[in-house]
Amino acid sequence: MKMDVNLDYLAKALLTLKTEKECVAFLEDICTPQELKAISQRLTVAKLLRENRVYTEIVEETGASTATISRVNKTLNYQAAGGYEIVFDRLKDK
Repeated sequence: MKMDVNLDYLAKALLTLKTEKECVAFLEDICTPQELKAISQRLTVAKLLRENRVYTEIVEETGASTATISRVNKTLNYQAAGGYEIVFDRLKDK
């Protein structure tokens, strides 16, 4: 997928951050609380789906709707750009 100028600039900005504290501060500045909740929830849903957890467990653990879980599952299985895999592979080493 070709990135647009705004997304490219955002990616470059994220890559300048050096600590978790800096990243959280930037995300809190640039996103609304609801956007942060949605993004972080999707990441957790993706992690749980990769662990082969069932939808009912994921709903209970994250509060995500089954529609959100289904969308994340579709992305993981059919439309993935590879971003989740990169992040999960790097997080498992930490």
